[in-house]
Amino acid sequence: MKKGKLFGLLTVGFLTLFHSGCKKFLDINPLYTQDAENYFETSVDYERALTGAYDLLQGTFIDIWIGEIASDNSIAGGESVTDSEGLHEMDEMKHDAVNQELRNVFRWNYAGIARANYILEHKNKIDFDGKDKILAEATFLRAFYYSQLVKYFGDVPLIIDKRLGADEVTKTNRTPKAEVYARIEQDLQYAAGILDWTSSQKGRVNKGICLSLLGKVYLYQNKFDQAAATFQQVIDEGNYSLISDVTKMFAVANEGHSETVFDVEYTGAEGGSYGCLICLEGNAAPGFHGIRQYDGPVYGDGNSYNLPTKDLYDAYEAGDVRRDAAVLDLDAFIKKQARPSDIKFAIGGGGHSGYYNNKYIKKQGEIGLPDNDLTSPVNYKLIRYADVLLMAAEANARANAANEGRALQYLNQVRTRAKVQPITASGSALVEAIWNERRLEMACEGHRFFDLVRTGKAAQEIKDFVVGKHELFPIPQVEIDLSGGNWAQNPNY
Repeated sequence: MKKGKLFGLLTVGFLTLFHSGCKKFLDINPLYTQDAENYFETSVDYERALTGAYDLLQGTFIDIWIGEIASDNSIAGGESVTDSEGLHEMDEMKHDAVNQELRNVFRWNYAGIARANYILEHKNKIDFDGKDKILAEATFLRAFYYSQLVKYFGDVPLIIDKRLGADEVTKTNRTPKAEVYARIEQDLQYAAGILDWTSSQKGRVNKGICLSLLGKVYLYQNKFDQAAATFQQVIDEGNYSLISDVTKMFAVANEGHSETVFDVEYTGAEGGSYGCLICLEGNAAPGFHGIRQYDGPVYGDGNSYNLPTKDLYDAYEAGDVRRDAAVLDLDAFIKKQARPSDIKFAIGGGGHSGYYNNKYIKKQGEIGLPDNDLTSPVNYKLIRYADVLLMAAEANARANAANEGRALQYLNQVRTRAKVQPITASGSALVEAIWNERRLEMACEGHRFFDLVRTGKAAQEIKDFVVGKHELFPIPQVEIDLSGGNWAQNPNY
């Protein structure tokens, strides 16, 4: 669903939770004409509220930054080391509880939870055809936002089916991660039991999305048997398949292809500003990843953030078609052009590797309205079928040696599409091969840091990673202060 604005909906109390504070969330025209107590009188009210709950998905572009920059895949880049300083801090493993990017993750996801809870708080107010699916979608969205929070921060306050006022926040404790995961599982199982395999509208949640996220949640908890069984259902019953040409994977013109499982829908038809990135309707990532002051064919100019490393580029085997699809070697690209001397670009003061994120980058023909650094129509693929196959391969390989044949089958489906030789490993070597394949297949998509953490490989691959500290990000200090100092900080921050 292309995200519409949710004006005219709610009172200020709707997003009091954690002082989300973005003007877009609170715009009401005419002001205060409808409050929470007299809303949800028609099915249209529920649909509009659901649109608002979906709207917070647009903040997931920040995963592409943090999941790559905090890992060994990318450096922060950008104009200077003080521009988007929080990204540079994570690049160097120097981040602490005062970090704007981490505060954005925290508050944007809780804003999404607040919007989903607002619907679920009023789930019994009226009855109408299709309400069960609206409630299922809202329940999924709450589960997704919580899955983001536990991935970043571990224990987080669990609030279900109600809004929360500022005073009540001071009495709400962080909930143990295991309990949050248990609720996520419950919500995803519920939603999957109601929704169909196909979506009623492009971008809306369906059964395949629910089960794919559920399998991922199991995998993150090392529940390998349950993960394998859940992914198997997606593979057997879902309508997904690998597309043949990886270079078309992320193209706007090819949206909704067979490999798409869970897309975040963006549009380039509306402008925005740097003052409120969550207010954007476009994807901020491609513009941030664009080539600084670029003047040449194919690409558009941008801000040169999230620059892949030479180590990532060199990790690909000879002939692997994914390398150039994922990582742009700018010098090599320029040399291949008819008039290379005419092509100009600049290097930012925040670091330069010579490589760019070629999956999410500003390209001619995919440029939104001014400021077009902020209005890319390129969708973010939160989950795609290759990801499902590799997670299924890992779950099977780690669940039981008897499942290795199935693990190899799914791993080699992905490798065959990449035009590289199949793997014949077993045991721990097979698991390592699957993890390596995830790096190559999912490069530049925001998964690498979290994969390294959950597999225990982070200290080995990330410079200056501290075991017992950097597995989690710190709770933003401002949120601890807003809780009245009620929350303990994560270890060693």
